Formats: sequence, structure tokens, C-alpha cells
Amino acid sequence: MKLILSFLFAFLFLTASAQSTHRQYLSGEGLNHTVTWDFYCSDGNNSQRWSKIEVPSQWELQGFGTYTYGRWYKEKGVKNPSMETGIYRHSFKVPKTYKDHTVRIVFDGVMTDTEVFVNGFPAGPVHQGGFYRFSYDITDLLNVGGKNKLEVRVNKHSANKSVNAAERKADWWLFGGIYRPVWLEIKPKEHIGRIAVNASADGELQADVYLTGARPGYRLSAAIAFPDGSNKTEERFFTLADTASMYRINTQWKEVRTWTPETPNLYLLTMKLLDAEGRILHQHQERIGFRTVEFRPKDGLYVNGVKIVMKGINRHSFHPDGGRTTNKEISIQDVLLIKEMNMNAVRSHYPPDTHFLEACDSLGLFVIDELAGWQNAYDSTVGRRLLEEMVVRDVNHPSIVLWSNGNEGGWNTALDKYFSCYDPQQRHVIHPWADFNGLDTHHYPAYLTGVGRFTNGYNVFMPTEFMHGQYDQGHGAGLEDFWANYTSHPLFAGGFMWAFSDEAVRRSDRNGQLDSDKFNAPDGIVGPYREREGSVYTVREVWAPIQFRQLYITPSFRGEFALTNTYLYTNLRDCRMNYRLYRYPSPLREEALSCCIDSGEVRLPSLCPGETGYARMQMPSCFWEADVLELEAFGPDGKSICNWTWPVRYAGDYLKREIPRSVPKQERASVLQDHDSLVTLSANDITVAFRKADATIARVQKGKEGVEVPLTDGPLPVGMKMEFTRYTVRMDGEDAVFCAHYRGGVDSIQWCMSPSGLLSMDAVLLNRASGGGGFDDAFMDEAVLNLGFTFSYPEQECTGMRWLGRGPYRVWKNRVKGTNYAVWQKDYNNTVTGESFGNLVYPEFKGYHANLYWATVQHRMAPFTVYTATDGLFFRLFTPEEPAGRQNGVNTMPDFPSGDISFLLDIPAIRCFKPISQHGPHSQLGIVRIKKGDEGLRIRLLFDFR
Repeated sequence: MKLILSFLFAFLFLTASAQSTHRQYLSGEGLNHTVTWDFYCSDGNNSQRWSKIEVPSQWELQGFGTYTYGRWYKEKGVKNPSMETGIYRHSFKVPKTYKDHTVRIVFDGVMTDTEVFVNGFPAGPVHQGGFYRFSYDITDLLNVGGKNKLEVRVNKHSANKSVNAAERKADWWLFGGIYRPVWLEIKPKEHIGRIAVNASADGELQADVYLTGARPGYRLSAAIAFPDGSNKTEERFFTLADTASMYRINTQWKEVRTWTPETPNLYLLTMKLLDAEGRILHQHQERIGFRTVEFRPKDGLYVNGVKIVMKGINRHSFHPDGGRTTNKEISIQDVLLIKEMNMNAVRSHYPPDTHFLEACDSLGLFVIDELAGWQNAYDSTVGRRLLEEMVVRDVNHPSIVLWSNGNEGGWNTALDKYFSCYDPQQRHVIHPWADFNGLDTHHYPAYLTGVGRFTNGYNVFMPTEFMHGQYDQGHGAGLEDFWANYTSHPLFAGGFMWAFSDEAVRRSDRNGQLDSDKFNAPDGIVGPYREREGSVYTVREVWAPIQFRQLYITPSFRGEFALTNTYLYTNLRDCRMNYRLYRYPSPLREEALSCCIDSGEVRLPSLCPGETGYARMQMPSCFWEADVLELEAFGPDGKSICNWTWPVRYAGDYLKREIPRSVPKQERASVLQDHDSLVTLSANDITVAFRKADATIARVQKGKEGVEVPLTDGPLPVGMKMEFTRYTVRMDGEDAVFCAHYRGGVDSIQWCMSPSGLLSMDAVLLNRASGGGGFDDAFMDEAVLNLGFTFSYPEQECTGMRWLGRGPYRVWKNRVKGTNYAVWQKDYNNTVTGESFGNLVYPEFKGYHANLYWATVQHRMAPFTVYTATDGLFFRLFTPEEPAGRQNGVNTMPDFPSGDISFLLDIPAIRCFKPISQHGPHSQLGIVRIKKGDEGLRIRLLFDFR
């Protein structure tokens, strides 16, 4: 019986073997899934001795060689430090069942020059180029059924000058080694080598089938499995008339579901080679998508007849623990995160991992696939070979809609014509940053671009890099303006932000310390381990496929929202939206908790892409009891698109509601004392002392023990002149009042201590009728960077903050979108965006926060809370540290006000690669005008030191 079973097993194996391509991995499949090989490194760390290494990997992260960033050549006198050679050795067996099969050894990516030996014999010529799949036919070199010895010699620096110029003089980390998987590809002698398909939106399939050993009378069959779960297949047959190595088939299927990023429908295509008797000799399977890509000059890029706008990001194949060695899980994580930001497109500077492209296919992203060449090009000989390797590997991915030849001058124009040789879809070829081939890919355009291009041009406009995200700059900063301006133009096809993640590598030679090479690599919208920075949420809102017309909730509100469908293919009737109403009591009412007081459905209209209409909610009876309205939309896949919030109750009304219930009746009035140098206001064990010389706070004390609250040295003016002239004091009933008068930007600041111990501040910024004397023109179309008041507070004594307002991320004037109204809590951290890799905590603690209602500054002994009755007030808490590695010591952020805690009517914008002057309206300086008859601007605060 055992013998019979053995024969049966062997028969079944041989039958299956005859039909399918088999892959036998010699390495692992990616990061955290490796195989140990023998290794020798010529130079650098752990060199000149045989050791062990995990494959695939970058040898630097395994403790060998030298870490090098690709801009080494920018430093005078520095020679190329990445000159190591690595020798790999590994033994493997090939089962006897593979006798009379064709065996190729496949390398999915090696940096950089690679020489392969099998059983002491060279497998083929040296391969040059680090980002490409290559293979050798080693059938005749193998000891089938026995042990085989593999040796791979890898030179990190290429012998080809153009390869070094294209790949190793670049704005990225330079690594060495076998960093993608290695496997044996075993096929029958007569087999399908590969296919290149053009599966169009109407169901037509054209396939170039490359054959080995086929004869006249043999047949090909093509079948697709439909993605509806029905197991439905339709098979078509084609008879070969000759022994050509390539055979083109054409057929058509009805009622196919097209591929788009919003509906990424995929079909399993099975191609079979059959002999004249109908026996299956070999079958090849590949996932394809039916879609049609067209570039129409002076018009746009069309997919399935729809003019598309790509909301894109540039992404490196990169992970801190593996360098360019990643895995399928990382690829899926990245695609999901990119889609979570409502992006629909991605670009790489070189062909990415296949599993990343597969994730783009199945989850839905447009892809620009690029032949490497960072500002320098491959020569024509090596370039054509690498181009062929890229297109042959990637040609069937429906996600790829454009080919790219190099980057920023790294184009060899002689190679352009060869893309079509390997691509039956004839996809358009671009030169990133150039106005070429009818498509202007101008990098880092200004808000108004420009003479002879885009604004005043006639070519399709699609910047392949814009919104540069170094440190906290870029991505969301100014995107709202850029996008509104660009999308209003009929020739706009989208854009790609730089870049996806901070590329900090974990240094094996520095005890695992993360290193982004100072300012060179912290360009991400997420951190190295995909930590979300504030711009993630700004981009998510600005690029949300549902866009709201600006709205204030007022007593006239009847539950209607004007919105636009900015999807490319999806009708809003296929989405859904919910509302939630929140009540957010303040600390003045300690017994009350934040809660959702009602929720329900918002009815979305049936809107085709580009249409505007009204969504409607049935307003519950408790609507006007709420403080905040939140809406959340969900796409056809059930995943959240975005959430938006609006205040139902504005700051003044909110504070009025909170105060009356919180102030107990006092038996004694407040106390006012006018000393030699100080005026003090006291009540309920709270004492605030003001300097008579300038009306600033000298000290704040609380409790019978006189514990100090360390808020002092304010209010001082920000963005305006303010000259103290005199003060007055009085009792107003039971309230003690200290009023300071000024010339310049401020008319007066009145301080009032109530018997409960609450201290109010009412500042009136100068109006033209107030006769300030000497500074009357302080606010006649004046530009301000910041505007308001500031105080001192020792940063080291603050433990955190809790607040009601927009959050949880800090904001800039041009990056407020993406923050939402709620009660938020942040513990103190000193995160430097894109640099604090030892303790990277997001959201960052320090900086500006928008639309304050109240904030508790937390302290071990003496916390205090400040409230505002002024709508739209910005709350600044401390000054973020500048990155230590910034370029030439130039600050990355605009200047912050003096002091530590500020209350501001306006704050600065942060630049995004381009200077602020080249950004849009939300990035420009605020203009203040207060003229005769105006009531003037006011900042009204309430301090609770109790």
C-alpha cells in the first residue's frame, strides 16, 4: 500500500509539475522572513572574515560595510565611501522531479553589480543596476537530485559609471547586498515564458504570449475567473500556426467589471499551453484588471474614458529595520495608509517591490513606474536592458498608468521609444520635472505657475513632486489653496507630494540609533515607522472625495449641507454619512462629563462625480443643546473617508452657559489693594499682583499656603505697539477691577476679580475713534505675523494640557484643516518633527492650537485653566525646538512670539519648500484694518487659578 501511495503521489506531483510554474525560494521572502547564508565583506564593519548573513537584507543593517547617504558627493574632498564587495555562499538541493525541466535562478533585486556562480560556473554576464529583477538559465549547471553550490559576488559600487551616476549619486540611502528574494523558477521544457496584456475597459483582451518549445498545432487557451464569487470562468482557444516565440491573441469578454482605484476589480487570467492532443503542457496565471488608459494632448489623462486627477504621494521602498528590504505586510500597510489619506496615486524613483504593486492593484492606487536615474541617466546599453527588465516585470499591473524615464534630468531620451516595445498598452512616457511629451511635470510649482505653463499654458499639468514635507514643513501647509487653484484649471491632472515616510534607518553600527542623515531624509508625511504627523489629517480632509461648502452653524441652520462629489467614478448614493452631537462641559462644571447626546444618519444625495447638491439630516430636538456637530462619511467599501466638525455653540455663548452654574454665592466681596509698586486683586484664596509700572502680572498665588502659579510677565503685545500710560482701580459691586490704559495697538485691558476667584481679562485693540494719541495708524492695512498677547510660564513645570478646541495636532495658519473640535489631552513632549527618533511622540505638544474654548495647563501643584469668549482664538503653548540637523542652521519654522503662553488672533503660516510669497492666500500675512466707527478687535479671557 505504501508503494502504491508513493507512486500515486509521484504521478500527481509530476502531473502538477508539468502544468505549473514552481518557485523554490533559496532566500526568505522579505523582512523578518529570511534564510541564513555564508557571507564575506571586503571593507567596513565586520569585514575580511567569513560570517553569516540573513537573505534578503541590506548588509549594512546586518552589521557589515559602511552606511552612506547618496549626497556624499556634495561634500568637498569626500571620496565615494561605498566601495565594499560582498561574497555570498549558499547550498541547495534540486529534487529529481525537476529533471527535464527548465530552471532559472531569479534575483528580485541586488545592489549593485552582481556576478553569479552555480557549482563553480558563471551563470551569465554580470548584472548591473540595483533596482531590477534579473535571472539566468542554470538548467545545465545544476546537479538535479543532489547538492548545489551557489556563490554570488556583489559590488556595492558599479563598474559602470552611468549606473553609479543614476543610482549612487542620489538623494537616498545607498545600500549593498541581496535585498529582495532569490528563487528558482522551474518550468517544463515547453512552456509559457511570460505574457504582456492589454485588457481594455470594454472587455477586450490582447495578450502577447512568449513561448518556448511550442510547435504548429499546439493550442493556447485563455480563461478569466470572474471576481463575483460565482466561480464563473470562460475559456477561449487559439491554435498555433508556426513555431514563433511570441504569439498574439485577441479575444473579448462581455460585462466585465472595470478596474479603477475606487473599484479595483481584478480577474485571474489563466493561460495554458496544450499539445496537439489537448494535454496541458504548462499553465501561467496572473491577476489582471480591465481598464483603458489614454493620454489626450492639451486635454488630460483618461482612465476608462474618465478624466482623472491624481492625488499622489512619492514613496521609497524603505523600512528602518530593513533599508530597502521590506515585505508584503509593509506594502499592504503603506497602501492602506495612503488610501486613508484619500490619496489615489503613488510614484517611486525606481520599480518598487512586486508585492507593493500587487497591493496597489488589489486595494486601488494609480502608479507611476519609473526607470531609476536621480538627476543622472543610465547609458543607452545598460539603460535599455534595465528598462526591459522593469517593463517586462511590471507590464500587467492595472495600477500602472504612466511610465517614467528617470527623474530631474536623469533621462536618457534615446530610451523613450523602447517602452512601447514591451508594453502593448502603449502607456504614456514622462520625464519628471520636465515639460515633455505633452505633459508638464514641473516640480515644486508656485501657487501661480506661470509664464508659458499651466496658468498661461496649454499642456496638461501634473507636478510629479510638490508640497515637500521636510520636518514639519509641507504636505498640508498651503495644500488647501494650491489644490483649489489647480483643480479649477481644465488641464490639471493631479500631483505627487514628497514624500511618504521619513527615511531614518536603524544603524547597526550605532546601537540601533535611527538616522535620517540630518536634513536629507526626514521628508515624510509619516514617521519612519509610519507614525502619523499632523499633515496626514490635513491632506485627508483637503483630498476627501466629499467637499463641503464653508458653513457656520447658526439659528438659521435647518440640517442642510452643501457638498460636492469629488470622486472620479463613485456616485454619492453608494456612500453613507452619520452625524453625532457632543456636549463638552468645561472644568467649571466638574461633575459633568463629555458625552454624545444624539446620533443618526445624514441622507446623501445621488450626485455623480463633479456634481454639487445638498445632504440633509433630521435635526433632533436636542440639537441646540450640543456644543459640537460631527459628521463622518464612509465609502462604498464601508471604510471611513473623513470626519468633520462644526461648533454649534460659539465661544461667548459657551462661556456664558458655563459660568452661571459654576459660581457659588460668596459672603465676602473681592479685595483690591494698591501698594507702592503693585496692585493686587484677591478673592477666594486667589491673589493676582500687577506691576504698577507696566500693568503686567508679577505673581499669582493660590490657596491658604500661597502656592505660586508660575504665570507671569504678561500681557505683553505681539504683532503691535502697546505703550502703557496709566491705570485705574475701582470696585464694581463685589468685583475688584484693575484697568490699564495704553497708546498704540491696544486701547485698554480691564482685569476683573470676581468673589469666586475667577479673573477676567477684556482687551480692546485700538479703534480709530478712541484717540490713542501717537499710534492712531497702528491698524491701517498693517501686515502682522502674530497678533495678540503673550505671558511667561516655565516650560519645565508643565506636565500636559487638556483643552476644548481644534486638535489634537498643532496648527499653522495654512494648516488648520484636519483638526477637529473636541476635548483633547496631551502629555508634555518635546518632539522635534522628523528628528526625535529616540522618542518620537505625536501629536507634538508645543506650538499653536486653533479655535480655543478653554485649556487647562497642567502642573503638579498649581494647574490653571483659561477660557475665552473670543471666537477663532489661537492658543500658543511654548516654542518648538528647531531640528538640530537643519540645513546650514537656517530655521525651518517662522518666528514665535516672545514668552511661553500666547493668545492670538492671527498666527504665521509655515512654508512648503517654496517661500511663503509663492504660496496662496491662506499663507500670507494677516492684514489688520481698524478704522473710525469700528468697535475694534477684542480678546476676552477668563483665568481660573483655583
